[in-house]
Amino acid sequence: MEQSLIVPELAAGRGFVLRAWRLADMSLVREAAEDAYIPLTTTVPSPWSEPAGRAFVERQWGRASSGAGYPFVIVDPDGRPVGTVGLWLRDLALGRASLGYWVVGSARGRGAAGIAVRAVAAWALKDLRIPRLELYVEPWNTASVRTAERAGFQREGLLREWQQVGSERRDMYMYSLLDGDRSSDPQA
Repeated sequence: MEQSLIVPELAAGRGFVLRAWRLADMSLVREAAEDAYIPLTTTVPSPWSEPAGRAFVERQWGRASSGAGYPFVIVDPDGRPVGTVGLWLRDLALGRASLGYWVVGSARGRGAAGIAVRAVAAWALKDLRIPRLELYVEPWNTASVRTAERAGFQREGLLREWQQVGSERRDMYMYSLLDGDRSSDPQA
């Protein structure tokens, strides 16, 4: 995809909001950089530095301007950025898109990821009319498994050594969500 995208602001429920990245989100990038896992599976810089944090935010802008996808910041009801969720369009010509998400440690356990994933999935299926959404979760990551399943995604299988994480290849569960899956979801 080569068309520039505009990242909309989405009300995500329970007072959470999803919006485009800003340079003011550097404290979020700093906390994510200090996490033991987030930098292994993302482009969050580790070790942290101000120039590397700025480059990370600018990469998010570049993903939207290049048409690669919609990177959102998850903002809690108090106005604090607590994580991110992205809708990635690499396979859009094949009728599918993927989601990825993370929440910093100080904000975990409050449902932010699930609220954000549900909101982006609903928007992608209804407004963007993407037929199939996918996401990938490491089998050990029970919190992320719960997030995916509570957002309505269905586990399709185990992809062995699917993704490079740090210095090793790791298995991933593959999850999908189709528009028809939402019809039985009372929160859809």
